[in-house]
Amino acid sequence: MKTSSDIIYIYKINELFETIQGEGSFTGQPSIFIRLQGCPVACSWCDTKHTWEVELSDKVTKEVMLAKSQETPLWASFSVEQILALITERGYQAKHIVITGGEPCMVDLTALCSAFDELGYSTQVETSGTFEINVSSKCWVTVSPKINMRGGYLILNSAMKRADEIKHPVATEQHVDDLKRLLLEHNIENTPVYLQPISQKARATELAIETCIANNWRLSVQVHKYLGIE
Repeated sequence: MKTSSDIIYIYKINELFETIQGEGSFTGQPSIFIRLQGCPVACSWCDTKHTWEVELSDKVTKEVMLAKSQETPLWASFSVEQILALITERGYQAKHIVITGGEPCMVDLTALCSAFDELGYSTQVETSGTFEINVSSKCWVTVSPKINMRGGYLILNSAMKRADEIKHPVATEQHVDDLKRLLLEHNIENTPVYLQPISQKARATELAIETCIANNWRLSVQVHKYLGIE
């Protein structure tokens, strides 16, 4: 009988790169981003729509995926061991891992997070809260709840309870109202809440600032986009 340690986990990766985390609690932290392919949530303002579909015709070799110079739906399969080897091979210095997407929690991330834990990395997963979160106990979970999106997925109570921070995109008062209802529905009181203006629009930023002050929440302004880095 196979045990969990015998299972070889394979992850569909769209991008893997080193940069500065520009959002939430870890803003400014040198980080290695692992962007997984696949997401059915369908957020209208998503800035990584190229990661939505998982098409076999878009599967490429690891070398082709890593050589991409622009956003495309091309992805490659990596095992945990291959991911660790690639990070070593590329000489990345960051000790913080951000697993994002797409929707990373469509797959079990426990083995990947645990492998990084053992090597002294900190790990962070960014999720919409619409899938069960399977990560290591040390992993920092950022839930960016996607409410009433076209995909029709509901925010899970288990995801809200597991969140170490909640990061919510806002552009209108409706977005703020939706978040308040969600926090009340899931009885979330002490988890840090970040508001993130959608597309850096001036009115969205003003609304986020006003709402953060009124509710003692925090502001996340996607620093990487202001700096023009990935």
